[in-house]
Amino acid sequence: MAKEHLGFIGVGRMGGPMARRLIEAGYQLTIYDTNEAAMAPLCALGASRAASAAQVASAAEAVFASLPTPEIVAAVAEAVTGGNRIKTFVDLSTTGPRMSAAIAVRLGEHRIVTLDCPVSGGVAGAEKGTLAVMVSGPRETLDALRAPLEVFGKVFYVGDRPGLAQTMKLVNNLLSVAALAITSEGIVMGVKAGLDPLLMTEVINAGSGRNSATQDKFPKAIIPRRFNSGFATGLAYKDVKLCLEEAEALGVPMVVGNAVRQLLGIAKAMHGGDSDFTSIVRPVEAWAGVEVKRK
Repeated sequence: MAKEHLGFIGVGRMGGPMARRLIEAGYQLTIYDTNEAAMAPLCALGASRAASAAQVASAAEAVFASLPTPEIVAAVAEAVTGGNRIKTFVDLSTTGPRMSAAIAVRLGEHRIVTLDCPVSGGVAGAEKGTLAVMVSGPRETLDALRAPLEVFGKVFYVGDRPGLAQTMKLVNNLLSVAALAITSEGIVMGVKAGLDPLLMTEVINAGSGRNSATQDKFPKAIIPRRFNSGFATGLAYKDVKLCLEEAEALGVPMVVGNAVRQLLGIAKAMHGGDSDFTSIVRPVEAWAGVEVKRK
């Protein structure tokens, strides 16, 4: 029995692997991306190529979107209102709570339900189907789309109001970048003192200082000097900035968060927004006059 026909807009670094998993799970897919080259491998697997976001929204009742910035998500959300079949817009992007809520209101005017559905786990998680899928919106809408969402990873329902999942995602990403920032300072200090960085991560991971940076990013991306964790510095900066803006709107102080944004902003200025966000260690290295690598 054939599975339902879905739409997918934005098939780049994160969207591409997620769309491929849907195809491999047996779903019919109509896709659109401004980058033709991103669509080609999915079309080779059987996806149908659309000429616009509105055309995707005329091909499927449920349309998924994985896009880089809130502004692009808002533009695509407006574009899908030109479709004649769409009933649900599933936003897998990180837009921030207020943008998500505004999009839900705008689409609601066209009787389109929004599922606020950011994901965490990076490109590797998208490829393996091990993402954390955070969802807020009507419970019955989630229930109807739970099967395709579980193709991406583990689904967490966080509330019925669009924007709650965005808040959850922003907190998660702030913690991820904060762990990377403080670990960068600690490991650079150890290297400057004469310690081996890989040994440092092994000790830390056996003790109370272990975190996502010591367990994954330092041994795999920084110490081998690959800087290839799969998340761009510019996008990390955008997420931290969104988180701090939301915290300010809620009246929550973010003393450490502001320091994290400052260091990330320096890395972005030095190495560009397209650099991997593990490059946050590089300004600290430069100031200390050492490199975090095996001797």
